[in-house]
Amino acid sequence: MKSDYTEGLRGSVPILVSTIPFAALFGAIAVSNGQTVAEATLMSAIIFAGASQLVGIELFGHSVPVWVIVLSIFAVNFRHILYSAAITPFITHFSPAQKALSFFLLTDPQFAQTLTRGETGRSVSFAWYMGFATTIYVGWVGVSAIGAGFGKLVGDPRALGFDVLLPIYFMGLVLGFRKRANFLGVVIVSAAISILAQKLVGSPWHVSIGALAGVLLAALLPPKPIATGVDAESETSA
Repeated sequence: MKSDYTEGLRGSVPILVSTIPFAALFGAIAVSNGQTVAEATLMSAIIFAGASQLVGIELFGHSVPVWVIVLSIFAVNFRHILYSAAITPFITHFSPAQKALSFFLLTDPQFAQTLTRGETGRSVSFAWYMGFATTIYVGWVGVSAIGAGFGKLVGDPRALGFDVLLPIYFMGLVLGFRKRANFLGVVIVSAAISILAQKLVGSPWHVSIGALAGVLLAALLPPKPIATGVDAESETSA
């Protein structure tokens, strides 16, 4: 168990390094939108979802109704429903309390690593899961506080180009699944529907609509068969 936890910690260190700019960016933007350092830190600790927090902060700054903020955050985080469904087969041995904690700590890299680990036949133990999640969670909350504390020294993060980091981060996660069957078709359809939804419905609902379109297409398309050694030999001789 201890070795699993340590393995999880080690595996999440590169993720922590890539997360630091986003956490600092959130803290700086939160303060620039009127939050205190304590409020920004508490938001990171309770919500723990970078994209949703940034959306929420922007909406807080425009004095929109609370229910709009809640629904907007739900729309951005809707993909986590799909994430939890995908990893559930690999964590059936978790207790209900462990599952609840696991789903709270479920992030994009946590999902990707859990799915990869499970699909390659390695055990997804609770110790490993928590080891991987601990580094990211503690790092996110801590660096959010630092970003909030020093945010005023940075000025406008967008002026420094920090706002492009989040799209690049998500693009990297998507490309991590590029070898999967029907990847290109699903990505193209999802992106096209998302762009169309942004024009017709608006942000942040285009995120969920695009994701649902991609899921629907993936469900309709038959998975491509994996070529066996015998099949490959036959094709070569032919």
